[in-house]
Amino acid sequence: MIDQANYSDQTCYNQYVMAFRRKMTEAGLHPSTIRSFENYYRHVCSGHSGMIAESDLEPLKSLTRYEDLHGYLKDGIRELPRTAVIKLNGGLGTSMGMDRAKSLLEVKKGLTFLDIIARQVLRIRSDFNAPVPLILMNSEGTQEDTRSFLRRYSDLPVGRIPMDFIQNRVPKIRQSDLSPVDYPDDRDLEWNPPGHGDIYSALHVSGCLDALLRQGYLYAFISNSDNLGAELDPAILGYFISGGFSFLMEVAERTDADRKGGHLARHRDGFFVLREIAQCAPEDREFFADITKHRFFNTNTIWIDLVKLRDTLSETGGCLDLPLIRNRKTVNPRDPDSEPVFQLETAMGAAISSFRNATAISVPRTRFFPVKTTDDLIGLWSDAYEITDNFRLRLAPGRSRGVITRLDEKHYRMIDQLQKRFPAGAPSLVNCEEWQIEGDVYFEEGVVVSGTVKIINRAGSPGTIRAGTLIQGLYNLD
Repeated sequence: MIDQANYSDQTCYNQYVMAFRRKMTEAGLHPSTIRSFENYYRHVCSGHSGMIAESDLEPLKSLTRYEDLHGYLKDGIRELPRTAVIKLNGGLGTSMGMDRAKSLLEVKKGLTFLDIIARQVLRIRSDFNAPVPLILMNSEGTQEDTRSFLRRYSDLPVGRIPMDFIQNRVPKIRQSDLSPVDYPDDRDLEWNPPGHGDIYSALHVSGCLDALLRQGYLYAFISNSDNLGAELDPAILGYFISGGFSFLMEVAERTDADRKGGHLARHRDGFFVLREIAQCAPEDREFFADITKHRFFNTNTIWIDLVKLRDTLSETGGCLDLPLIRNRKTVNPRDPDSEPVFQLETAMGAAISSFRNATAISVPRTRFFPVKTTDDLIGLWSDAYEITDNFRLRLAPGRSRGVITRLDEKHYRMIDQLQKRFPAGAPSLVNCEEWQIEGDVYFEEGVVVSGTVKIINRAGSPGTIRAGTLIQGLYNLD
């Protein structure tokens, strides 16, 4: 095993860089993508782990608040015709047992993530007479499915603006000697997506950035397709443009549930820094998790000036030198006994350090409803959330925050498990603050969960909660 702490020369880089270059060239990767990987690989060979020390950071005390942006609404509406919506759509939902785009999951009333996103954009166009394009950053695994799905929205394309582009991929690296990994059982597993930070390079090499600028689009709103709370907001757009900012990150106040999420801080040299947990040394973990010290987490929603992005990419040879995230994985993520590898990744929000005059604003949690697990999905299925007439996802009236859900991973982690146990959909959660299920439980139609609830079934066989049952407090099926 390579001792990264003491490995400070370039022996590995010189030995293997040509093999990596040949592999990427044969795969058709763009020269700027290859150069970017080689730069990060050189860091790894020099023992660089990508860690950001607590001693280099200063906590943020306060930020501009979304609630104070009302005076910028008119400015934002005026600039909507020059603004594009870009959604990160490369995820296959493999953690929930899916093998297609996660954005094709049904969320509300027969509507998928992509249905709601498409209708949000079409409604903005109709309300403001602004030809806002919708563009997806797909992966090779999601492009075909999403293109086919969106054909039902024949009025969605705008001029010659492409509706999608493909994120790049980079080779996985053997942990043992830092060579290219070889996995004959599935050659696709020799590669990994380089994180959401790849969006800037992918926009450039795909030609999508140039296409937007040629058609007169100057700004982009970028967010995850699985976060339906993130929608194009003219007030934020107006603030972004009026301030002459090149880059804006939306952050939210951290809670106990956000202790592992990437947080925003200020470097002691004055610029913003986004630190992910993979960039935090073990001795700094207690500071990373301190939500009173580091108050703001990254929602992975940003606004960017496309002209300044083009100019910055021109200065840097087509790729941004973002902070490295070196993730330890196995070559086959489903086989913990397969060969250990490094995956080199970057975070989209880390670009806040790469742009002059970048900023951040604090937004309410209503702009952050991500779906990463089936726990998140069952909440959105329920009546605790609603879709408005203009296709905005909102908390039900009277609710100030979302439902906290903890489902037994053994029985509910995969989407087919969830659908099997909730054949009539989610129970009523509109009056539920927190609920937990321990064991295997099936739900009939019309079940109501209220307050703080724990449902337990320790029997060796599944239990069933009958139609119309009201559950409060502890509910034991044993």
